[in-house]
Amino acid sequence: METPLLYRQLQDQLRQWVLPKDQRHLQGFSEIVAAILQSQSACFGKWIPYLAHRSCQSRAHLERLSYFVHNDQINAERFYIPLLRHVLQLFSGECVLLTLDTSMLWDKFCLIEVCLVWGGRSFTLAQVVLEHGSATVSFEQYQTVLECAKQVLPPRTQVTLLADRGFEHTALLHWLEQQQWSWAIRVKSDLNVTLASGRTQSVEQLFPPPQHAYLFEAVQVLGGIDCHLATAHVVR
Repeated sequence: METPLLYRQLQDQLRQWVLPKDQRHLQGFSEIVAAILQSQSACFGKWIPYLAHRSCQSRAHLERLSYFVHNDQINAERFYIPLLRHVLQLFSGECVLLTLDTSMLWDKFCLIEVCLVWGGRSFTLAQVVLEHGSATVSFEQYQTVLECAKQVLPPRTQVTLLADRGFEHTALLHWLEQQQWSWAIRVKSDLNVTLASGRTQSVEQLFPPPQHAYLFEAVQVLGGIDCHLATAHVVR
């Protein structure tokens, strides 16, 4: 049987920066990753049809796949981060958009990730999964994810971080200021804002009429952080 093109491409790319103890390890890794991509599934059984070598029984294949996903030597630091840094070299000195987001898995685990937005898609730069029953997390729980994302970015990258409600944390905004990153965060309506006039109001009190938008320049939030505020009233 002819070797699948995706498998050959993965192996050719990975061998440029991954140095395994035995080349057969890289071959096995490339084959399984190709099977995962082609099956578009996280289920072991869906991967088996794309494993194009050996006349193994399904049980033997499943044992091999189980060993693959539980192997401590197969990790992002060894296989994914070098690839990521190689690709991100193209963004040196450029303006990039990053997203900070959370997703709940089975109402038990919280996935926190920072992604690069490019070409209508998002590419994971760093992530962590916590055993946490809520999508609301503290800055201390996701600071390491931000630090990891920062480490893979090339020099002189001009970053704007996008985040949804729940991330209007004072510690986060101070961290972004230290990194000289710009940011745009959707906030809750009860957040208090001090206007340029010195008057303090909640975001809800600053909503415009339906189908309109307001921009408030040079405001302060969270005890003295300078920013701009945009509000809009969209009728669906």
